[in-house]
Amino acid sequence: MTELVRIAPGALTIGRPLPWNVYDADGNVLLRQGYVIQTNSQLEQLFERGRFRPRKIKRPQEEIVEDNRERNPFADYPDLLHTLEATLNAITGADPSAQKRLLGLARMIERTCTESPDASLALIHLYSIGPVIREQILFHAILCQFIGRQFGLEEKRIGVLTTAALTANLALVPIADKLNASSKVLSNEQRGVIRKHPERSIQALRSAGINNKLLLTIIAQHHEQADGSGYPEGLSGTDVRPEAEILALAERYTAMITKRAYRDRMDVANARKLIANLADGKFRPAIPKALLQVLGEFPPGILVRLENNEVGVVTGRPVRARGPFVKAIFGPRGNRYAGTFERDTSLPEFNIRALEQPEIMPSIDFGLVWGLNS
Repeated sequence: MTELVRIAPGALTIGRPLPWNVYDADGNVLLRQGYVIQTNSQLEQLFERGRFRPRKIKRPQEEIVEDNRERNPFADYPDLLHTLEATLNAITGADPSAQKRLLGLARMIERTCTESPDASLALIHLYSIGPVIREQILFHAILCQFIGRQFGLEEKRIGVLTTAALTANLALVPIADKLNASSKVLSNEQRGVIRKHPERSIQALRSAGINNKLLLTIIAQHHEQADGSGYPEGLSGTDVRPEAEILALAERYTAMITKRAYRDRMDVANARKLIANLADGKFRPAIPKALLQVLGEFPPGILVRLENNEVGVVTGRPVRARGPFVKAIFGPRGNRYAGTFERDTSLPEFNIRALEQPEIMPSIDFGLVWGLNS
């Protein structure tokens, strides 16, 4: 059994779901993953009493064993972030294992999205309130899996696109969280770092012995735009690879639904409108259309109010004439249900009346709501 360790200050924040179970010193569960801390006093108590179980990988450095367990995006979330951090560190350190780590992580994400598509999309929306840069990178990779497949890319190209999503912002990792937490206007130096990040990320990959031509091209072009207004080369039209546009759209959608110090996050309805407008010249029309088809009108992980006044979380996209599917968590009078109740929103009494976007998310037991084993 992995040893329990204290929670470091800054690891948890008010208003965000817990990324893992929290235990007391004796190993008893205090709070389950998905619980949302509501007050400063709760936060202080968790730092005082709380422990978590870190993932420890005991294997030789050169042997990167791929994890083939059945995928549960919520239980795997901390592991995916840990593996991403180790992979990016291996690349920046020019570690000989870097390429193998990167390909292994891309395959883990592919399996997660293939085996649990609705839960994978829900992960993005549930943790999008204030994600750190590594969480954003993971969201980009998940979205690229779905958009690439909907757009019709062959599997091999989707795999390369996923590795590009995981590494395109490598050069921004040291500064991104600080920039997102600041409401100040960017300095010229900061703007320069941002504009040069594709080139610097490519340099790091090459230094680590990763030279896949398509991968490096996607990264080089992911800030180009079909109308010629992008950077660094001002490419336009079909000179920009579709994979680069898919990555750019994944980044843009993540930014739309993410809260920053200088602006509130956008609700899904407004984000969908902006995405639809991007088909007017910034992107190949089929790429924004693919993302809209993936998300549907009410993507998994968002909160909605139903016609009967219940509030629930969307757990599944429509299937044929049924759905989207919602698990009701609050009753019509605002009382919290002890369990959850599935609602097919194609039925008149359970039609979706409105989006709900509270300042602080309610606590949700992800395993219970999605019926996934830990």
